[in-house]
Amino acid sequence: MPSTAPWWRSAVIYQVYIRSFADANGDGVGDIAGIRSKLPYLKSLGIDAIWINPWYKSPMADHGYDVADYRAIDPLFGTVTEAEELIAEAHRHAIRVIPDIVPNHTSDQHAWFQAALAAGPGSPERERYIFRPGRGTDGAEPPNDWVSCFGGPAWTRLPDGEWYLHLFAPQQPDLNWEHPDVHAEFESILRFWFSRGVDGFRIDVAHGLVKHPELPDLPSRHEPAVLGPLAPREPSDTAPRQHIDHPHWDREEVHDIYRAWRRVADEFPGDRSFVAEAWADTPERLAAYVRRDGLHTAFNFDFLMSSWSAKDLRAVIDDSLAMLGAVGAPATWVLSNHDVMRHPSRYGRRAVRQWTTNEPYRPEGPTDLELGTRRARAAALLMLALPGGAYIYQGEELGLPEVEDLPEHVLQDPVWERSGHTDRGRDGCRVPIPWSGDTAPYGFSPEGSPATPWLPQPAAWAELSVEAQTGDTTSMLELYRSALRLRREHPALGDGTLTWLDAPEGVLALARDPGFTCVVNLSPEACPLPAHTSVLLSSGPIDNGLLEPDQAAWLAV
Repeated sequence: MPSTAPWWRSAVIYQVYIRSFADANGDGVGDIAGIRSKLPYLKSLGIDAIWINPWYKSPMADHGYDVADYRAIDPLFGTVTEAEELIAEAHRHAIRVIPDIVPNHTSDQHAWFQAALAAGPGSPERERYIFRPGRGTDGAEPPNDWVSCFGGPAWTRLPDGEWYLHLFAPQQPDLNWEHPDVHAEFESILRFWFSRGVDGFRIDVAHGLVKHPELPDLPSRHEPAVLGPLAPREPSDTAPRQHIDHPHWDREEVHDIYRAWRRVADEFPGDRSFVAEAWADTPERLAAYVRRDGLHTAFNFDFLMSSWSAKDLRAVIDDSLAMLGAVGAPATWVLSNHDVMRHPSRYGRRAVRQWTTNEPYRPEGPTDLELGTRRARAAALLMLALPGGAYIYQGEELGLPEVEDLPEHVLQDPVWERSGHTDRGRDGCRVPIPWSGDTAPYGFSPEGSPATPWLPQPAAWAELSVEAQTGDTTSMLELYRSALRLRREHPALGDGTLTWLDAPEGVLALARDPGFTCVVNLSPEACPLPAHTSVLLSSGPIDNGLLEPDQAAWLAV
Protein backbone atom coordinates (compact mmCIF):
# COMPACT_ATOMS: atom_id res chain seq x y z
CA MET A 1 0.00 0.00 0.00
CA PRO A 2 1.43 3.45 -0.90
CA SER A 3 2.42 5.59 2.06
CA THR A 4 0.10 8.45 2.97
CA ALA A 5 2.81 10.27 4.97
CA PRO A 6 4.04 13.61 3.61
CA TRP A 7 6.78 13.15 1.01
CA TRP A 8 9.36 15.12 2.98
CA ARG A 9 9.41 12.65 5.88
CA SER A 10 11.32 10.10 3.78
CA ALA A 11 12.67 12.13 0.85
CA VAL A 12 16.15 11.84 -0.59
CA ILE A 13 16.96 15.36 -1.78
CA TYR A 14 19.84 16.17 -4.11
CA GLN A 15 21.65 19.46 -3.54
CA VAL A 16 22.38 21.36 -6.75
CA TYR A 17 25.10 23.95 -6.31
CA ILE A 18 23.98 25.72 -9.45
CA ARG A 19 27.30 27.34 -10.36
CA SER A 20 28.99 23.94 -10.50
CA PHE A 21 26.35 21.50 -11.71
CA ALA A 22 25.99 21.92 -15.50
CA ASP A 23 26.79 24.83 -17.82
CA ALA A 24 24.45 24.93 -20.84
CA ASN A 25 25.52 28.23 -22.43
CA GLY A 26 29.28 27.74 -22.31
CA ASP A 27 30.25 30.63 -20.06
CA GLY A 28 31.94 28.36 -17.51
CA VAL A 29 29.20 28.76 -14.89
CA GLY A 30 26.30 26.38 -14.29
CA ASP A 31 22.78 27.57 -15.01
CA ILE A 32 19.08 26.66 -15.02
CA ALA A 33 19.25 25.28 -18.54
CA GLY A 34 22.06 23.02 -17.37
CA ILE A 35 19.91 21.66 -14.56
CA ARG A 36 17.08 20.97 -17.03
CA SER A 37 19.46 19.05 -19.28
CA LYS A 38 20.39 16.73 -16.40
CA LEU A 39 16.90 15.97 -15.09
CA PRO A 40 16.94 12.50 -16.76
CA TYR A 41 20.18 11.76 -14.88
CA LEU A 42 18.65 12.86 -11.59
CA LYS A 43 15.58 10.75 -12.29
CA SER A 44 17.76 7.70 -13.01
CA LEU A 45 19.72 8.31 -9.83
CA GLY A 46 16.52 7.88 -7.85
CA ILE A 47 16.18 11.11 -5.88
CA ASP A 48 12.88 12.69 -4.83
CA ALA A 49 13.68 16.40 -4.98
CA ILE A 50 16.41 18.92 -5.71
CA TRP A 51 17.53 21.77 -3.48
CA ILE A 52 19.00 24.59 -5.58
CA ASN A 53 21.44 27.04 -4.01
CA PRO A 54 20.49 30.71 -4.51
CA TRP A 55 19.60 31.63 -8.08
CA TYR A 56 18.37 35.16 -7.35
CA LYS A 57 19.75 38.40 -8.77
CA SER A 58 23.01 39.05 -6.94
CA PRO A 59 26.35 40.85 -7.22
CA MET A 60 27.85 37.46 -6.23
CA ALA A 61 29.99 38.72 -3.36
CA ASP A 62 29.14 35.39 -1.69
CA HIS A 63 28.09 33.39 -4.77
CA GLY A 64 24.42 34.27 -4.54
CA TYR A 65 23.95 34.41 -0.78
CA ASP A 66 23.98 38.20 -1.15
CA VAL A 67 20.56 38.73 -2.74
CA ALA A 68 19.70 41.99 -4.50
CA ASP A 69 16.24 40.93 -5.71
CA TYR A 70 14.43 37.86 -4.37
CA ARG A 71 11.85 37.90 -7.19
CA ALA A 72 14.37 37.90 -10.05
CA ILE A 73 16.75 35.25 -11.34
CA ASP A 74 20.32 36.38 -11.87
CA PRO A 75 21.12 36.63 -15.61
CA LEU A 76 24.14 34.40 -14.96
CA PHE A 77 21.68 31.55 -14.32
CA GLY A 78 18.66 32.41 -16.48
CA THR A 79 15.25 34.04 -16.06
CA VAL A 80 12.13 33.62 -13.95
CA THR A 81 10.46 32.06 -17.01
CA GLU A 82 13.27 29.50 -17.26
CA ALA A 83 12.88 28.79 -13.54
CA GLU A 84 9.15 28.16 -14.04
CA GLU A 85 9.91 25.84 -16.96
CA LEU A 86 12.47 23.94 -14.87
CA ILE A 87 9.94 23.49 -12.05
CA ALA A 88 7.31 22.20 -14.46
CA GLU A 89 9.71 19.81 -16.19
CA ALA A 90 11.08 18.52 -12.90
CA HIS A 91 7.52 17.79 -11.76
CA ARG A 92 6.97 15.77 -14.94
CA HIS A 93 9.93 13.66 -13.81
CA ALA A 94 8.33 13.37 -10.34
CA ILE A 95 11.13 15.52 -8.90
CA ARG A 96 10.22 18.32 -6.51
CA VAL A 97 12.10 21.64 -6.46
CA ILE A 98 13.29 23.46 -3.33
CA PRO A 99 15.15 26.75 -3.83
CA ASP A 100 17.22 28.45 -1.17
CA ILE A 101 15.92 31.50 0.67
CA VAL A 102 18.25 33.92 2.45
CA PRO A 103 16.38 35.80 5.20
CA ASN A 104 19.19 36.81 7.58
CA HIS A 105 20.69 39.41 5.27
CA THR A 106 20.41 40.99 1.83
CA SER A 107 22.99 42.27 -0.61
CA ASP A 108 24.27 45.78 -0.02
CA GLN A 109 22.91 46.39 -3.53
CA HIS A 110 19.34 45.54 -2.49
CA ALA A 111 16.95 48.46 -3.00
CA TRP A 112 16.23 48.61 0.73
CA PHE A 113 19.86 48.97 1.72
CA GLN A 114 20.57 51.50 -0.99
CA ALA A 115 17.63 53.54 0.30
CA ALA A 116 18.97 53.22 3.85
CA LEU A 117 22.37 54.56 2.77
CA ALA A 118 20.78 57.49 0.98
CA ALA A 119 18.38 58.37 3.79
CA GLY A 120 21.01 58.74 6.51
CA PRO A 121 21.09 58.22 10.29
CA GLY A 122 17.79 58.07 12.16
CA SER A 123 15.71 57.51 9.02
CA PRO A 124 12.87 54.95 8.76
CA GLU A 125 14.77 53.29 5.89
CA ARG A 126 17.62 52.38 8.22
CA GLU A 127 15.27 50.67 10.67
CA ARG A 128 14.95 47.67 8.31
CA TYR A 129 18.62 46.87 9.01
CA ILE A 130 20.76 47.08 12.15
CA PHE A 131 22.50 50.45 12.23
CA ARG A 132 24.08 51.75 15.44
CA PRO A 133 26.41 54.52 16.59
CA GLY A 134 29.88 53.38 17.56
CA ARG A 135 31.55 53.22 20.94
CA GLY A 136 34.58 55.08 22.19
CA THR A 137 35.91 58.44 21.16
CA ASP A 138 33.81 59.91 18.34
CA GLY A 139 32.11 56.52 17.91
CA ALA A 140 35.22 55.13 16.25
CA GLU A 141 34.87 51.65 17.76
CA PRO A 142 32.26 49.07 16.70
CA PRO A 143 29.03 48.94 18.73
CA ASN A 144 30.03 45.56 20.22
CA ASP A 145 32.59 42.77 19.84
CA TRP A 146 30.64 40.57 17.42
CA VAL A 147 32.71 38.94 14.70
CA SER A 148 31.92 37.93 11.14
CA CYS A 149 31.67 34.24 10.28
CA PHE A 150 33.94 35.06 7.36
CA GLY A 151 36.60 36.64 9.57
CA GLY A 152 37.10 40.14 10.94
CA PRO A 153 34.58 42.37 12.70
CA ALA A 154 30.84 42.06 12.09
CA TRP A 155 30.45 45.84 11.77
CA THR A 156 31.33 48.31 9.01
CA ARG A 157 31.37 52.07 9.53
CA LEU A 158 29.85 54.42 6.97
CA PRO A 159 31.17 57.88 6.12
CA ASP A 160 28.27 59.42 8.09
CA GLY A 161 29.64 57.74 11.25
CA GLU A 162 27.06 54.98 11.78
CA TRP A 163 27.93 51.32 11.79
CA TYR A 164 25.88 48.49 10.24
CA LEU A 165 25.87 44.82 11.24
CA HIS A 166 26.90 42.00 8.90
CA LEU A 167 27.44 38.57 10.45
CA PHE A 168 28.93 37.51 7.12
CA ALA A 169 30.59 39.72 4.48
CA PRO A 170 30.28 43.54 4.54
CA GLN A 171 28.26 43.19 1.32
CA GLN A 172 25.65 41.21 3.32
CA PRO A 173 23.98 43.59 5.80
CA ASP A 174 21.81 41.86 8.40
CA LEU A 175 18.09 42.58 8.36
CA ASN A 176 16.22 43.78 11.44
CA TRP A 177 13.59 41.13 12.10
CA GLU A 178 11.92 43.33 14.70
CA HIS A 179 10.62 45.47 11.81
CA PRO A 180 7.18 44.57 10.41
CA ASP A 181 8.26 45.39 6.84
CA VAL A 182 10.78 42.55 6.96
CA HIS A 183 8.16 40.01 8.04
CA ALA A 184 5.70 41.15 5.39
CA GLU A 185 8.30 41.19 2.62
CA PHE A 186 9.50 37.65 3.20
CA GLU A 187 6.00 36.23 3.48
CA SER A 188 5.31 37.90 0.14
CA ILE A 189 8.47 36.38 -1.35
CA LEU A 190 7.41 32.91 -0.17
CA ARG A 191 4.02 33.34 -1.86
CA PHE A 192 5.68 34.60 -5.05
CA TRP A 193 7.65 31.38 -5.46
CA PHE A 194 5.04 29.00 -4.04
CA SER A 195 2.63 30.33 -6.67
CA ARG A 196 5.22 29.41 -9.32
CA GLY A 197 5.27 25.82 -8.16
CA VAL A 198 8.23 25.41 -5.84
CA ASP A 199 7.72 22.64 -3.30
CA GLY A 200 9.49 24.25 -0.37
CA PHE A 201 12.54 26.21 0.71
CA ARG A 202 15.87 25.59 2.33
CA ILE A 203 16.32 28.39 4.87
CA ASP A 204 19.83 29.82 5.05
CA VAL A 205 21.15 30.69 8.54
CA ALA A 206 17.74 29.82 9.98
CA HIS A 207 19.07 30.19 13.52
CA GLY A 208 20.46 33.69 13.04
CA LEU A 209 17.57 36.03 12.23
CA VAL A 210 16.81 37.39 15.69
CA LYS A 211 19.34 39.41 17.67
CA HIS A 212 19.26 40.39 21.33
CA PRO A 213 17.65 43.85 21.36
CA GLU A 214 20.46 45.32 23.44
CA LEU A 215 23.21 43.89 21.17
CA PRO A 216 25.44 42.87 24.10
CA ASP A 217 29.00 41.62 23.71
CA LEU A 218 29.56 37.93 23.08
CA PRO A 219 29.53 35.45 25.96
CA SER A 220 32.87 34.05 27.04
CA ARG A 221 32.93 30.70 25.29
CA HIS A 222 35.69 29.31 23.11
CA GLU A 223 37.04 32.77 22.39
CA PRO A 224 36.20 34.57 20.24
CA ALA A 225 33.10 32.42 19.66
CA VAL A 226 33.25 33.09 15.94
CA LEU A 227 30.66 30.52 15.07
CA GLY A 228 28.59 30.25 18.23
CA PRO A 229 26.18 27.37 17.61
CA LEU A 230 27.76 26.98 14.17
CA ALA A 231 30.26 24.81 16.04
CA PRO A 232 28.37 22.04 17.84
CA ARG A 233 30.41 19.78 20.04
CA GLU A 234 31.22 16.25 18.96
CA PRO A 235 29.49 13.53 20.99
CA SER A 236 32.84 12.18 22.24
CA ASP A 237 33.43 15.38 24.23
CA THR A 238 33.11 14.55 27.89
CA ALA A 239 31.45 17.77 29.09
CA PRO A 240 27.65 17.79 29.01
CA ARG A 241 26.23 19.71 26.10
CA GLN A 242 24.54 22.84 27.37
CA HIS A 243 22.68 25.65 25.68
CA ILE A 244 24.49 28.99 25.77
CA ASP A 245 22.32 32.10 25.65
CA HIS A 246 23.91 33.73 22.62
CA PRO A 247 23.11 37.28 21.50
CA HIS A 248 22.64 36.45 17.81
CA TRP A 249 22.37 32.67 17.36
CA ASP A 250 19.36 30.47 18.07
CA ARG A 251 17.26 32.97 19.98
CA GLU A 252 13.83 31.80 21.10
CA GLU A 253 11.97 34.55 19.23
CA VAL A 254 13.03 33.11 15.88
CA HIS A 255 10.32 30.44 16.17
CA ASP A 256 7.56 33.05 15.91
CA ILE A 257 8.86 33.84 12.42
CA TYR A 258 8.70 30.22 11.34
CA ARG A 259 5.26 29.65 12.76
CA ALA A 260 4.10 32.45 10.44
CA TRP A 261 6.00 30.91 7.53
CA ARG A 262 4.38 27.56 8.21
CA ARG A 263 0.98 29.20 7.90
CA VAL A 264 2.01 30.63 4.52
CA ALA A 265 3.16 27.20 3.28
CA ASP A 266 -0.11 25.67 4.44
CA GLU A 267 -2.03 28.07 2.17
CA PHE A 268 -0.75 26.08 -0.82
CA PRO A 269 -1.58 22.48 -1.79
CA GLY A 270 0.87 19.63 -2.08
CA ASP A 271 2.73 19.42 1.24
CA ARG A 272 5.00 22.43 0.69
CA SER A 273 7.85 22.17 3.17
CA PHE A 274 10.86 23.89 4.72
CA VAL A 275 14.26 22.59 5.74
CA ALA A 276 16.28 24.68 8.16
CA GLU A 277 19.99 25.30 8.15
CA ALA A 278 19.83 25.61 11.91
CA TRP A 279 22.98 25.06 13.92
CA ALA A 280 22.04 24.44 17.53
CA ASP A 281 24.22 23.52 20.49
CA THR A 282 21.96 20.73 21.80
CA PRO A 283 19.58 18.27 20.10
CA GLU A 284 16.73 19.76 22.14
CA ARG A 285 17.39 23.20 20.67
CA LEU A 286 17.41 21.76 17.15
CA ALA A 287 14.11 19.97 17.77
CA ALA A 288 12.49 23.30 18.64
CA TYR A 289 12.73 24.33 14.97
CA VAL A 290 10.62 21.40 13.81
CA ARG A 291 7.74 21.39 16.26
CA ARG A 292 4.37 20.64 14.71
CA ASP A 293 3.50 24.30 14.16
CA GLY A 294 6.99 25.25 12.95
CA LEU A 295 9.31 24.12 10.19
CA HIS A 296 9.11 20.63 8.72
CA THR A 297 12.73 19.45 8.83
CA ALA A 298 16.23 20.60 9.80
CA PHE A 299 19.64 19.40 8.69
CA ASN A 300 21.34 17.03 11.11
CA PHE A 301 24.78 18.61 11.29
CA ASP A 302 25.79 16.59 14.34
CA PHE A 303 25.71 13.52 12.06
CA LEU A 304 27.81 15.27 9.42
CA MET A 305 30.35 16.36 12.00
CA SER A 306 30.65 13.10 13.90
CA SER A 307 33.97 11.33 13.91
CA TRP A 308 34.30 7.92 12.22
CA SER A 309 33.50 6.08 15.43
CA ALA A 310 30.74 3.61 16.22
CA LYS A 311 30.29 5.11 19.67
CA ASP A 312 30.02 8.68 18.40
CA LEU A 313 27.76 7.88 15.46
CA ARG A 314 25.39 5.85 17.61
CA ALA A 315 25.21 8.66 20.16
CA VAL A 316 24.34 11.18 17.42
CA ILE A 317 21.71 8.89 15.91
CA ASP A 318 20.12 8.10 19.27
CA ASP A 319 20.05 11.72 20.42
CA SER A 320 18.66 12.93 17.12
CA LEU A 321 15.90 10.36 16.86
CA ALA A 322 14.87 10.85 20.48
CA MET A 323 14.69 14.63 20.38
CA LEU A 324 13.07 14.89 16.95
CA GLY A 325 10.68 12.04 17.67
CA ALA A 326 9.50 13.86 20.79
CA VAL A 327 8.13 16.66 18.59
CA GLY A 328 6.89 14.36 15.81
CA ALA A 329 9.54 15.38 13.28
CA PRO A 330 11.66 13.14 11.05
CA ALA A 331 15.44 13.21 11.10
CA THR A 332 17.23 14.65 8.08
CA TRP A 333 20.70 13.18 7.57
CA VAL A 334 23.54 14.75 5.59
CA LEU A 335 27.20 13.90 4.95
CA SER A 336 28.41 16.85 2.85
CA ASN A 337 27.30 20.20 1.46
CA HIS A 338 28.69 23.34 -0.16
CA ASP A 339 30.07 24.68 3.15
CA VAL A 340 32.17 21.75 4.41
CA MET A 341 35.02 19.54 3.26
CA ARG A 342 33.74 16.64 1.14
CA HIS A 343 33.48 13.58 3.31
CA PRO A 344 35.84 11.21 1.43
CA SER A 345 38.58 13.71 2.30
CA ARG A 346 37.32 14.14 5.88
CA TYR A 347 37.18 10.42 6.50
CA GLY A 348 40.64 9.87 4.99
CA ARG A 349 42.53 11.72 7.70
CA ARG A 350 42.36 12.70 11.31
CA ALA A 351 40.17 15.81 11.53
CA VAL A 352 40.19 18.18 14.47
CA ARG A 353 37.20 20.22 15.55
CA GLN A 354 37.94 23.96 15.28
CA TRP A 355 36.08 26.60 17.27
CA THR A 356 37.71 29.71 15.85
CA THR A 357 37.56 29.22 12.08
CA ASN A 358 34.81 28.99 9.51
CA GLU A 359 35.59 25.35 8.71
CA PRO A 360 33.89 22.57 10.71
CA TYR A 361 37.07 20.54 10.41
CA ARG A 362 40.72 21.39 10.13
CA PRO A 363 42.55 18.53 8.41
CA GLU A 364 45.51 17.11 10.24
CA GLY A 365 48.09 15.16 8.28
CA PRO A 366 47.95 13.79 4.74
CA THR A 367 44.78 12.36 3.24
CA ASP A 368 44.46 8.63 2.66
CA LEU A 369 41.86 8.99 -0.07
CA GLU A 370 41.52 5.23 -0.56
CA LEU A 371 40.59 4.90 3.12
CA GLY A 372 38.33 7.95 2.97
CA THR A 373 36.49 6.65 -0.07
CA ARG A 374 35.99 3.23 1.50
CA ARG A 375 34.51 4.88 4.58
CA ALA A 376 32.38 7.20 2.43
CA ARG A 377 30.83 4.17 0.71
CA ALA A 378 29.97 2.66 4.08
CA ALA A 379 28.67 5.99 5.41
CA ALA A 380 26.31 6.28 2.45
CA LEU A 381 24.71 2.93 3.25
CA LEU A 382 24.42 3.87 6.91
CA MET A 383 22.81 7.23 6.14
CA LEU A 384 20.33 5.82 3.64
CA ALA A 385 19.32 3.06 6.08
CA LEU A 386 18.43 5.45 8.91
CA PRO A 387 14.85 6.55 9.62
CA GLY A 388 13.82 9.84 8.00
CA GLY A 389 15.12 11.71 4.99
CA ALA A 390 18.57 12.38 3.55
CA TYR A 391 20.41 14.95 1.45
CA ILE A 392 23.02 14.15 -1.20
CA TYR A 393 25.42 16.90 -2.23
CA GLN A 394 26.13 16.94 -5.96
CA GLY A 395 29.19 14.85 -6.79
CA GLU A 396 28.88 12.90 -3.56
CA GLU A 397 27.42 10.06 -5.62
CA LEU A 398 30.60 10.17 -7.73
CA GLY A 399 32.91 9.96 -4.72
CA LEU A 400 34.45 13.35 -5.46
CA PRO A 401 37.11 14.37 -2.94
CA GLU A 402 37.87 17.88 -1.74
CA VAL A 403 40.09 19.78 -4.18
CA GLU A 404 42.75 21.01 -1.77
CA ASP A 405 45.36 22.26 -4.23
CA LEU A 406 43.42 24.97 -6.05
CA PRO A 407 45.85 27.75 -7.03
CA GLU A 408 45.51 30.77 -4.79
CA HIS A 409 44.71 33.06 -7.71
CA VAL A 410 41.47 31.17 -8.47
CA LEU A 411 40.06 31.20 -4.93
CA GLN A 412 36.81 33.17 -4.76
CA ASP A 413 35.24 32.41 -1.37
CA PRO A 414 35.07 35.63 0.69
CA VAL A 415 36.56 33.65 3.59
CA TRP A 416 39.90 33.71 1.74
CA GLU A 417 40.08 37.50 1.65
CA ARG A 418 38.43 38.15 5.03
CA SER A 419 40.88 35.80 6.76
CA GLY A 420 43.90 37.60 5.34
CA HIS A 421 44.67 34.61 3.10
CA THR A 422 45.00 32.24 6.06
CA ASP A 423 41.80 30.23 5.48
CA ARG A 424 41.29 28.88 1.95
CA GLY A 425 37.54 28.77 2.44
CA ARG A 426 35.00 26.52 0.78
CA ASP A 427 35.95 26.56 -2.90
CA GLY A 428 37.47 23.08 -2.65
CA CYS A 429 34.05 21.44 -2.31
CA ARG A 430 32.48 23.62 -5.03
CA VAL A 431 34.54 22.63 -8.07
CA PRO A 432 32.29 21.87 -11.11
CA ILE A 433 31.43 18.19 -11.33
CA PRO A 434 32.60 15.90 -14.18
CA TRP A 435 30.06 14.39 -16.57
CA SER A 436 32.02 12.84 -19.46
CA GLY A 437 35.22 12.79 -21.46
CA ASP A 438 38.92 12.51 -20.69
CA THR A 439 39.82 16.17 -20.29
CA ALA A 440 38.40 19.24 -18.58
CA PRO A 441 35.71 20.49 -18.54
CA TYR A 442 34.53 16.85 -18.57
CA GLY A 443 31.17 17.68 -20.13
CA PHE A 444 30.38 20.40 -17.59
CA SER A 445 30.26 22.95 -20.43
CA PRO A 446 29.30 22.27 -24.07
CA GLU A 447 32.03 20.86 -26.27
CA GLY A 448 34.09 23.61 -27.83
CA SER A 449 33.01 26.28 -25.36
CA PRO A 450 35.56 29.10 -25.23
CA ALA A 451 35.16 29.65 -21.47
CA THR A 452 36.79 27.47 -18.84
CA PRO A 453 34.93 26.36 -15.68
CA TRP A 454 34.87 29.01 -12.97
CA LEU A 455 37.03 26.74 -10.81
CA PRO A 456 39.53 24.32 -12.38
CA GLN A 457 38.84 20.57 -12.26
CA PRO A 458 41.58 18.05 -11.36
CA ALA A 459 42.95 15.77 -14.06
CA ALA A 460 42.13 12.73 -11.92
CA TRP A 461 38.42 13.48 -12.21
CA ALA A 462 38.27 11.89 -15.66
CA GLU A 463 37.99 8.55 -13.84
CA LEU A 464 35.19 9.87 -11.61
CA SER A 465 32.85 11.23 -14.28
CA VAL A 466 29.27 10.05 -14.63
CA GLU A 467 30.19 8.48 -17.97
CA ALA A 468 33.20 6.63 -16.55
CA GLN A 469 31.27 5.22 -13.59
CA THR A 470 28.00 4.30 -15.30
CA GLY A 471 27.73 0.54 -15.64
CA ASP A 472 30.75 -0.16 -13.41
CA THR A 473 29.21 -2.21 -10.61
CA THR A 474 32.12 -1.37 -8.30
CA SER A 475 31.75 2.41 -8.72
CA MET A 476 30.40 4.89 -6.20
CA LEU A 477 27.72 6.00 -8.67
CA GLU A 478 26.31 2.51 -9.11
CA LEU A 479 26.42 1.98 -5.33
CA TYR A 480 24.24 5.07 -4.87
CA ARG A 481 21.90 4.05 -7.67
CA SER A 482 21.46 0.61 -6.14
CA ALA A 483 20.98 1.98 -2.65
CA LEU A 484 18.38 4.51 -3.76
CA ARG A 485 16.51 1.88 -5.79
CA LEU A 486 16.41 -0.48 -2.81
CA ARG A 487 15.40 2.36 -0.52
CA ARG A 488 12.40 3.10 -2.74
CA GLU A 489 11.43 -0.55 -3.04
CA HIS A 490 12.02 -1.93 0.46
CA PRO A 491 9.09 -1.36 2.85
CA ALA A 492 11.41 -1.04 5.85
CA LEU A 493 13.29 2.01 4.59
CA GLY A 494 12.43 5.70 4.82
CA ASP A 495 10.52 7.16 7.75
CA GLY A 496 9.98 5.00 10.83
CA THR A 497 11.95 3.56 13.71
CA LEU A 498 15.04 1.42 14.23
CA THR A 499 16.21 -1.19 16.71
CA TRP A 500 19.87 -1.62 17.62
CA LEU A 501 21.17 -5.18 17.52
CA ASP A 502 23.95 -6.65 19.62
CA ALA A 503 27.24 -6.31 17.79
CA PRO A 504 30.98 -6.49 18.47
CA GLU A 505 32.72 -3.38 19.74
CA GLY A 506 33.19 -0.88 16.94
CA VAL A 507 30.34 -2.32 14.87
CA LEU A 508 26.89 -0.78 14.33
CA ALA A 509 24.01 -3.14 13.55
CA LEU A 510 20.48 -1.80 13.22
CA ALA A 511 17.22 -3.46 12.26
CA ARG A 512 14.34 -1.88 10.37
CA ASP A 513 10.99 -3.63 10.12
CA PRO A 514 10.08 -5.56 8.13
CA GLY A 515 13.05 -7.75 7.41
CA PHE A 516 16.02 -5.40 7.03
CA THR A 517 19.37 -5.09 8.80
CA CYS A 518 22.22 -2.66 8.21
CA VAL A 519 25.69 -3.51 9.56
CA VAL A 520 28.62 -1.06 9.53
CA ASN A 521 32.07 -2.18 10.63
CA LEU A 522 34.01 0.75 12.09
CA SER A 523 36.44 -1.52 13.94
CA PRO A 524 39.94 -2.53 12.79
CA GLU A 525 38.99 -6.23 12.45
CA ALA A 526 36.68 -8.11 10.10
CA CYS A 527 33.42 -9.18 11.73
CA PRO A 528 30.94 -11.93 10.88
CA LEU A 529 27.62 -10.85 9.44
CA PRO A 530 24.57 -11.55 11.61
CA ALA A 531 22.07 -14.17 10.50
CA HIS A 532 20.42 -13.22 7.20
CA THR A 533 18.74 -14.70 4.17
CA SER A 534 20.61 -12.63 1.58
CA VAL A 535 22.93 -9.66 1.12
CA LEU A 536 20.93 -6.91 -0.54
CA LEU A 537 23.86 -4.55 -1.03
CA SER A 538 27.35 -4.04 0.34
CA SER A 539 29.87 -1.24 0.12
CA GLY A 540 32.66 -3.69 -0.70
CA PRO A 541 33.21 -7.38 -1.41
CA ILE A 542 32.15 -9.86 1.29
CA ASP A 543 34.14 -13.11 1.57
CA ASN A 544 33.24 -16.05 3.81
CA GLY A 545 30.49 -14.08 5.51
CA LEU A 546 32.93 -11.52 6.92
CA LEU A 547 32.47 -7.74 6.75
CA GLU A 548 35.84 -6.05 6.40
CA PRO A 549 36.79 -2.88 8.33
CA ASP A 550 35.21 0.34 7.05
CA GLN A 551 32.54 -1.50 5.12
CA ALA A 552 28.75 -1.75 5.39
CA ALA A 553 26.11 -4.20 4.24
CA TRP A 554 22.33 -4.25 3.85
CA LEU A 555 20.84 -7.63 4.71
CA ALA A 556 17.47 -9.29 4.21
CA VAL A 557 16.41 -11.12 7.37
